[in-house]
Amino acid sequence: MDEPAIIVSEVSKAFKLPHEKHGSFKSLFVNLFRGRRTYERQQVLKNVSFEIKKGEFFGIVGRNGGGKSTLLKLLAGIYTPDSGAVVVNGKLTPFIELGVGFNPELTGRENVYLNGALLGFSRKEMEAMYSDIVEFAEIDKFMDQKLKNYSSGMQVRLAFSIAIRAKTDILLIDEVLAVGDAGFQAKCFNYFRRLKSEKQTVVFVSHDMESVQRFCDRALLIDKGDIKIAGDPRVVAAQYSLNSAPSSSNEEKAIIGSSAKEFEIQKVTIDKQSKSLTPKDTVRFTIHYRIKQKLAYDIGISIMKGGISLHERNTKDIKLPVSKGEHHLVWEAEAALLSKGLYIINVTAFNNDFKPIALIVDAESFFVEHADPTIGGLVNMGSKWSIGK
Repeated sequence: MDEPAIIVSEVSKAFKLPHEKHGSFKSLFVNLFRGRRTYERQQVLKNVSFEIKKGEFFGIVGRNGGGKSTLLKLLAGIYTPDSGAVVVNGKLTPFIELGVGFNPELTGRENVYLNGALLGFSRKEMEAMYSDIVEFAEIDKFMDQKLKNYSSGMQVRLAFSIAIRAKTDILLIDEVLAVGDAGFQAKCFNYFRRLKSEKQTVVFVSHDMESVQRFCDRALLIDKGDIKIAGDPRVVAAQYSLNSAPSSSNEEKAIIGSSAKEFEIQKVTIDKQSKSLTPKDTVRFTIHYRIKQKLAYDIGISIMKGGISLHERNTKDIKLPVSKGEHHLVWEAEAALLSKGLYIINVTAFNNDFKPIALIVDAESFFVEHADPTIGGLVNMGSKWSIGK
C-alpha cells in the first residue's frame, strides 16, 4: 500500500501577540523605558491530525481567521509546528505566496524568466513556455510594462501561470480562482481536470464550495483551530455554508447530521421505476422522517448534478404534520427538462427560523437516459434547429 502524500499528526501552533493596552500612562512609559513588552498567546491550531493520499484532490475550507492559512504554511514548510509533526512524502510546490520572487522594477517579461530560473528551468525551456504562460495569464499587452504597474490580480495570474509549469509531486493551491474573470477561471478548471486525470496530488484551498464539490475527492473544514468535519466534499461544503451564514446568536453552529434532538431524517426511498428515466418519465421519491419533539419545521430538497444545484424546493406552500412520530413526504416532477446523466438528491430539514436542523447529502440518486445523442449539458431546453432563409 502506498504511503500517504502528507501526514499531519497532532499538530499545534500558537503565536505571541504583543499587548497594545496598558493600565496607565505610567505603566506604558515604565515598560518602554525598561524595554519590556507583554504578550498574549494565541492558539491557532489545536492537535490537528489528517492524511492526504497520493493522487488525491483534497480540499481545505474554512472562514478567515479559523487557522486555514497557518495550516497551509505548515504544510509548505514556511512555519514549523510547536508540537506534533508534518510529514510530506515528495516534492511539494506551494501556490500560497505567489509572486514572492517577483521584482517590481522589472517588466512582466523579465519576471517570467526570473521566476522560471527560480523553479529550475533553463532560459531555453522558458522561451518554449513563454507564449503559453502569457496566454494563460491573459496579460499579453502588459508584458513589457514594469510589474509595479500591475494590479494585484494581474500579478497573481502571472505568478500562477508560471508556477503551474513546475515539476512537482504535490501541489498546494490557495484561492487562485478569486483573482480572475470567467475566462481565467475556465482555464483553471481545465487545468484542475487535467491534474485529476493525471492523478496528481493536490491540496486545494478555496471559498468556492461549488469548485470544492466539483474537483475534490475529500475535504475538511477547519474553524477556530480545530477540524470540525472531514470526508465527503458535499457534506463539508454544506457545513461550511451553514457556518458562514449570518446568525442572530454567538453560539457556535453545530455539525449537522441526519438526526437532531427534535427531528430525524430517517431515509429517502425512490420508486424503482424512477431509478432510470427518460425525459418522458416522472421521478418520484419519498422522504421518511420522525418528529421527536413537537415543532414547526419545513423540509427542502436540492437536485444536484456535477456538484451544481439544478433545482431546489421547500415545503412552505403546504401544511406539514406536527405531531410526534413517523411521517412521509412525497416529491415528484417531470424529467422532461433534464439532460442525460446522474442526479443526486440532498434533503434538509429547517426549524421555524429556517435554520437547518437535519441534513442528508447524497440521500438517493437517479439516472436520466437520452436516446438523442445530440442533447447534452446540464438541462434539456427542448431546443430545435431550423435552416434560415
